Amino acid sequence: MEENLHTSSNFIKNIVIEDLEKGKYDEIVTRFPPEPNGYLHIGHAKSIVLNFELAKEFNGKTNLRFDDTNPLKEDTEYVESIKEDVKWLGYDWDNLFFASDYFEEMYERAIKLIEKGKAYVDDSTPEEIREMRGTLKAPGKESPFRNRSIEENLDLFKRMRAGEFENGAKVLRAKIDMTSPNINMRDPVLYRIFHAPHHNTGDNWCIYPMYDFAHPLEDAIEGVTHSICTLEFEDHRPLYDWIVQECEMQSQPKQIEFARLNLTNTVMSKRKLKQLVDEKYVDGWDDPRMPTISGFRRKGYTPEAIVAFCREIGVAKSFSTVDVQMLEHFVREDLKLKAPRTMGVIRPLKVVITNYPEGQVEWLDAENNPENPDMGNRKIPFSREIYIEQDDFMEEPPKKYFRLFPGNEVRLKHAYFIKCHDYIKDESGRVVELHCTYDPETKSGTGFTGRKVKGTIHWVEATHAQPAEFRLYEPLILDEQEKEEMEGKTFLDYVNPDSLELINGYVEPNMKNARANDKFQFFRHGYFNVDPKVSTPDKLVFNRIVSLKSSFKL
Repeated sequence: MEENLHTSSNFIKNIVIEDLEKGKYDEIVTRFPPEPNGYLHIGHAKSIVLNFELAKEFNGKTNLRFDDTNPLKEDTEYVESIKEDVKWLGYDWDNLFFASDYFEEMYERAIKLIEKGKAYVDDSTPEEIREMRGTLKAPGKESPFRNRSIEENLDLFKRMRAGEFENGAKVLRAKIDMTSPNINMRDPVLYRIFHAPHHNTGDNWCIYPMYDFAHPLEDAIEGVTHSICTLEFEDHRPLYDWIVQECEMQSQPKQIEFARLNLTNTVMSKRKLKQLVDEKYVDGWDDPRMPTISGFRRKGYTPEAIVAFCREIGVAKSFSTVDVQMLEHFVREDLKLKAPRTMGVIRPLKVVITNYPEGQVEWLDAENNPENPDMGNRKIPFSREIYIEQDDFMEEPPKKYFRLFPGNEVRLKHAYFIKCHDYIKDESGRVVELHCTYDPETKSGTGFTGRKVKGTIHWVEATHAQPAEFRLYEPLILDEQEKEEMEGKTFLDYVNPDSLELINGYVEPNMKNARANDKFQFFRHGYFNVDPKVSTPDKLVFNRIVSLKSSFKL
């Protein structure tokens, strides 16, 4: 595992240091350049942290740039969501740019390539172009349109811009080397025709640059010094450099590749995530089961936890998969001092304390967070009727079961010892009510030492309890995904049908004031977040963020 990006060295930082020492750049400029064709996911968070913190460390700048060169897939909704996510993670860009702002300059640079004999208009179909490219073992074949004159290419390209041709009728290709061992250098397509409105430029354009042409130009126009991208673009670097050089760009950015983030049980493809949304496997991009930043935010993850996780995994040149439990570890570490402790009963079982005075309610003291005394105390009611968890009672318990069973005594958290002496079943044989007695001498906080019990259980007083819905999450994608996809199945075959469980229960009455995105630790159940989308004062909805414990160790 690479060391913490924020405090220690890594290969990208070493490159930057060397470039500065050699005087290659006066100021470091990085960029985060998402395409606005979906919501950001946890892999993008790694790139955000890397680019913004690298520039900050060297007193440089970071641009937020939208690579909006494909009007068929992009939308203003995605633009706004990306801005929100970057801000939520705690970063602010020095400049906000759109690739579409440079369409005119890109067009002029393409004209320059044609005039230099470095680009030509091709009438071949996409299938024919794909076949011409050859394979890793066989060289490509030249297009029959490759030797058009400069004058003819200029005329055709200007007519492409004027809208004279249908979608797919022609493309502009770079003229490089059809025998290159790097397939990306075999006359790649630079422009294609799309008669489609663009979210930023409207109907001004009907030809749009390809990513491999647009991206290096954008970097050069903005004065980006270090263009940091993932390893799948490593083979594209010669083309990146070729475009910067042949288009005679004044700025000379340097592309550096690092390994993308892979997490267990997690889909890290915007295309696949969009498919999950479109086909209703989830209820939107911000579904708490999604690995999107908005999904993590709704689930209850904190930006501090995500950033700490990204810093810890660092950057490397080799592919690896990180256990998702590592991310959850950082969430627990961040919340343990921030989240108030409280009690919630997820699967309620009614308990009647038969020797407690009818109609009496007493208010008990409880710490909000024993690990953070500054969070103070709260008052919780106690009376004759309470709710406990169904699995805190068994008629015939196994050995080492220390919770309630007939004749056994347990401590109620913050309250008294109670002992079960009877229970009621419904017609199906399910236990629906317990009858217990309490010992008034055993009140919590009084220093009672008369006897000890091995079990402590949580509870909620029945008459003041606030109804709540608890949403418990499991991984959306099963472990077998990667293996089984190799056997001809798709990732959709391994969507977990049990990834969400909805349960109705109760919480303490003080929770009626809980607001969207308030976070709590429910005794024994884990950390929960008030769902900002569906929770209401009348029906609180809590998303489980993470369980309390994990076997994961750093």
